[in-house]
Order: sequence, then C-alpha cells, then structure tokens
Amino acid sequence: MRTFGLIGYPLSHSFSQKYFTEKFAREGISDARYELFPLSNVSELPDLLHRHPDFCGLNVTIPYKTSVIPYLHTLDTTAQAVGAVNCIRIHNSLLTGFNTDIVGFEQSLRQILTNRKAQEGAQALILGTGGAAKAVAWVLKNMNIPYLFVSRQPEDRDQILYETIAGLSPAVYRIVINTTPLGTYPNVNECPPIPFDWLQPEHLVYDLVYNPPETLLLRLAAERGCMVKNGLEMLHLQAKAAWRIWSDQ
Repeated sequence: MRTFGLIGYPLSHSFSQKYFTEKFAREGISDARYELFPLSNVSELPDLLHRHPDFCGLNVTIPYKTSVIPYLHTLDTTAQAVGAVNCIRIHNSLLTGFNTDIVGFEQSLRQILTNRKAQEGAQALILGTGGAAKAVAWVLKNMNIPYLFVSRQPEDRDQILYETIAGLSPAVYRIVINTTPLGTYPNVNECPPIPFDWLQPEHLVYDLVYNPPETLLLRLAAERGCMVKNGLEMLHLQAKAAWRIWSDQ
C-alpha cells in the first residue's frame, strides 16, 4: 500500500486527508492511502520515515515548510529559489522537495486579477514571513506585483510592522494576503492586527486559511466592502500539483 500524508503541527485544521481519501475512492485508486502525521518537532521526521518504508510522498504544512529542508536530499529548482517546501516526493529512499503552494496561489490569484480590474497596478502586503509567505512573494515577484512583508518583528528592509500599515496609501496597497495561521480552527477568534478602517472596497483580501471558510479577517474585510478569498481553491490546486509530482516517478 502506497502511503502519502501530511506533516506539521497541529493538524486538526487540515482538509488534506479528506481531499485525498475522497480522490482515491472517486478515481478507484485502491493501492494508496493518505494519513495525518502530526510532529511536535521536525526532528521527528527521520524516525517517521523509518517507521513507514511505504511512504511515497508527503505534504508539509506550518511550521515546517523551511525547517524541513535540511532533512531532504535534493530540491526542485523552484523550491530552492523560493526557500520553502510543502511537498516531498519519496522515491528509492531519496527525498526531493517541491513547492506546489506557488502553483496553487498563482493560478488562483491570476484568475481573480483577470476578473477584477480594480487591482491593476496594485501593490501587495504579505502578512507573515514564514514558508507560505515565501511562496506568495515568489509568485508576486513573478507577476511583477511589488510587495512588502508585514511582521510583528521586522528583520529586513522589505518588512514593516503592522502598526505601519495605517500610514501606507490604501490606493496603492490594494492587495492584502494573510499567510499566517491566525484565525485557523479552532482559534477562530484570532485575526492579524491590521487596521480595518484602512481597508477600502477596492481592496482584495486573500486569506490562505481555509478552515473555517470565512475567517474573522475575511468577515471584517467583507464588512468594509472588500473582495475576499479564502485558501480552499489554492489548497485544491496545490494538492493536484502534488499528486502529479508523486505520480511521475
């Protein structure tokens, strides 16, 4: 039995197991299963691999998209450029890291921007600086959309504090993308500390969180008239890309 799964911590919010289990049943893939493998520390990965010699592929979620890299044998060129991994192919005991977040996010974002002229020429704010933020930044750079990271503890010149957002022009920074886990089930009352009175109806607020479908961030943004989007479509698109990688040995 080929085994696929998801590593991260915690995993109570994940839809991945349901997605792949339904996919296998729908497509008559009887020799594969998908399980959740919560790891309290990424250093537990080698032992997990030893206990599951039938592993063929893993997805990686928060908080291990960057810290998993030293445990891999090689990286796909895009994952290497991004500096984050959310998909691992395991073949002949070799672990290769990929980043399918960029596939899912770019396809989803391009579709939105094609249908929404209000975002033409817009710049973006990326909330968070983790592995998902790196994938989002790579996509924005590829699409020639200037961006700033927003962090509680800025470390580089392209990072600003949340308190600084209010001083930016809302007419310029019309795309806001949350890459943090804030608001993820069960902590549904959490929200990135952005100034909501700064948001305008011209804003697109994209939250990579998909459970719950409407986070507190998206609800408050929608109340300001913004266009809002959760991460479920991105999840499906990146999962499809992961399966193509795992199936193409």
